[in-house]
Amino acid sequence: MTVPLSILVFLPLAAGLAGAMAPRRWARWLLLAGSVGVLVLAVWMLADYPASGGGLKYATNAKWIPELGIRYSLGVDGLNLFLIALTAVLWVAAVFAAGLRDWERPRLFFFHMALAETAVLGAFCAQDLALFVFFFDLMLVPFYFLIGAWGGRRRVPATMKLVIYTLAGSLLMLVGAVALGVLSTPDGGHISFSFADLAHRTVGKGTQEWIFLLFAAAFLVKAPAFPFHGWMPDAYRAAPIPVLLVFSAVLSKVGMYGFLRIVLPIMPQAAQHYQELMIAIAVVSILYGSVLAFSQDDARLVVGYSSVAQLGFILLGIFALDLQGKGAQGALLQMVNHGLVVGPLFLIIAALAARARGSESLSRMGGIAFRAPLLAGLFLIVALATLAMPGSSNFMGELLILFGTFSTKIAFGLVATAGTVLAAVYMIRLYQRSMHNRAGPDVESRELSLGELVPIAGLVAVIVALGVYPHFIVRRTEASTVSRVQLAAYIEHAVAQGLPYKVAGNEGIFIGSHQP
Repeated sequence: MTVPLSILVFLPLAAGLAGAMAPRRWARWLLLAGSVGVLVLAVWMLADYPASGGGLKYATNAKWIPELGIRYSLGVDGLNLFLIALTAVLWVAAVFAAGLRDWERPRLFFFHMALAETAVLGAFCAQDLALFVFFFDLMLVPFYFLIGAWGGRRRVPATMKLVIYTLAGSLLMLVGAVALGVLSTPDGGHISFSFADLAHRTVGKGTQEWIFLLFAAAFLVKAPAFPFHGWMPDAYRAAPIPVLLVFSAVLSKVGMYGFLRIVLPIMPQAAQHYQELMIAIAVVSILYGSVLAFSQDDARLVVGYSSVAQLGFILLGIFALDLQGKGAQGALLQMVNHGLVVGPLFLIIAALAARARGSESLSRMGGIAFRAPLLAGLFLIVALATLAMPGSSNFMGELLILFGTFSTKIAFGLVATAGTVLAAVYMIRLYQRSMHNRAGPDVESRELSLGELVPIAGLVAVIVALGVYPHFIVRRTEASTVSRVQLAAYIEHAVAQGLPYKVAGNEGIFIGSHQP
């Protein structure tokens, strides 16, 4: 049985439209049903996908705008399989948590949540560059309204800053995508934006380099990575917790995914040329994010800056460009891991704030663990996973990233290891100050309610399962991930060894006179 991917992508939007026309009290439950349906399809794909990995599955490929060479092309492989599953899992948790609150204009709120899920799933499933750009830009629309209309204090300037940064990046990527499609078209050939076609067409090294910068700007803003993170603090403060959960845990991965799906296989020479620049950005993001996470009193910003550091590790793994692809495998594993720990962290922050009269300041918390051992236990598991404690899947992800980096850029790898130490500092500080310090003046220590427990416990169960068996992800993603970085890795190897090389389109790369 093959389920069309269009059902997976557009099921949330269909549920959101149904909720928009239904009575107010039904909107949340219709979207929850649609999100659960997406999760069921994602679990089915996980079970059906070959354990040894494989090529593109469940593909849909139809003409969309043939005059411009744009196709409606969707597919699933090892590179996006678990990111689709991550999206499905976290949207169910976010919609469930949102469904327990009262919202102004609930039908419109849940419609935008539905549109956001469809946009993210579309970006992950797209196998055509123009279609990817469409969904990538569409993601901005619902979050503009979700934060601008339902956010907290200073939501308007926060939303404007978010729009300015992300829209600028999206426009640069649009220019790069059009240029890539046009300039890669052979004489007498037909323009195509298909990822498969673009990977087999030759674009000059100089052309790759300036197009690379356009894509990198868009992806680094979306992550965010230093110094493209200026929108992050205000947006994180203003966003409602269910919105922030999916925004931080899922949307940030679309940019990192774009490097693996688009940049490395299609512009390998530019990726190698800018390797040290991207690794430097990654290392600075790790150190900068870690230091600022340690200095924050706002619990949201502790997680926000820790995400900057963790995404720095992911970027480091992608641009390690080691021949075995261990850095890229670790980066993909860490994308999933980061999403799974950030989700429950924001739900736990909401639970802590509910026990501190709405305050998310660490200085006003403390002592909450006294009568809430279940909350304290779940929080401890998530905190230990975040700091990559041995036995967690995060540990395996960071280990693969560092192995890949040490094999190509050992100096950068050694500096990046400081981030693992700093992660222990800021996560233990967050846990200690909120749970075990002297109780704040307004703290009410009580156990999790059933509504709070269900999404947190569900996500923690997934974290524990992957900690026991991370190979479940690594094995299914290895072939697809390594193939995306292999060409850039061979170029890096040739440059490092001082060997001449030639990229020959469909034939791959020749080092000296031999093809590896």
